[in-house]
Amino acid sequence: MSKKIDSTLKDLLKALKKHAEVMSASRVPIKQAQKASARVQAAANAYTEAVHTRTGQPSPFVDLIEPGLDAATLRSLKSERDAVLRRHNIPVT
Repeated sequence: MSKKIDSTLKDLLKALKKHAEVMSASRVPIKQAQKASARVQAAANAYTEAVHTRTGQPSPFVDLIEPGLDAATLRSLKSERDAVLRRHNIPVT
């Protein structure tokens, strides 16, 4: 497995596990839920970019629906996503 794909896969799995923990709580705080979701999205984007760069294959997540969040939260989430992409030396588009 390529190092970049393996690294982004580990980040995606970590983000998914944290998301599941947050969402499984008896009371789910909205900010924690949004942050956990943003991390999953950022990690999925990084994984998709790594796979695409290595293989040219399209995203396996094409059917994901954008959540209906307010504009400020979306900007914050996109900023966090871009930071993850930069951390993995993936171009931010």
